[in-house]
Amino acid sequence: MTEPLFMIPLWADLVAVGLGGVQGALFASGFVGQRRLDLLGVTIIGIVMGMGGGLIRDLLLNVTPATLQSNWYLLTAVAAALVGMLLANVFQKLNQVIVALDALVIGLFGAFGTAKALAIGLPEVPAVFVGVCAAVGGGILRDVFMGLPVAIMHVGSLYAVAAAAGCVVLVGAHALGAPLAAAAIACIVVTTVIRLLAVIFDISLPEQRALYRRKVAVETSAIPIIRP
Repeated sequence: MTEPLFMIPLWADLVAVGLGGVQGALFASGFVGQRRLDLLGVTIIGIVMGMGGGLIRDLLLNVTPATLQSNWYLLTAVAAALVGMLLANVFQKLNQVIVALDALVIGLFGAFGTAKALAIGLPEVPAVFVGVCAAVGGGILRDVFMGLPVAIMHVGSLYAVAAAAGCVVLVGAHALGAPLAAAAIACIVVTTVIRLLAVIFDISLPEQRALYRRKVAVETSAIPIIRP
């Protein structure tokens, strides 16, 4: 069922963009040596982190990107990136704040992506996919721009999994009759909590090589060993 009257509030979208911009600037400001960035470079990474998720979301939904329909998106991303860069030394001493921002940004973009997909009539599974892509899209673009390995494809604390869990909660709550706004809030809470718990307790998915070794061990355990 479509919900044409559902719209992501501008202030909420700008909060996500601003937090993403700060996070991107903090990430870019931490590099030294040959990878260090100038003012423009840090600003670009902040814009990518702040606006990337929304752009990917709208491209997947084949709608006009919301971030290009108002002056405020780009202005917010740039301002947030500059704030993040200027206060980088302060934020670096508050690691918990950075981790919390990261978790919240994932939750916001995941919730907005999934809610918008449901509102225009996408089925539940594609809606979750759009939400996860929106949640991790800014981070992927950031790594590509920086020439780094894409973080979500390597062993680390749960990132895309946290977003997926929150998006599944959103579609489940909506299927049970909850308003999209309430379901989106639940998605943000679930994603943020899972991401924070994963960081605090160092929880991650098993490494591919570990899975392969475990599989080989199981398959070979039944093979008799012939000793001379």
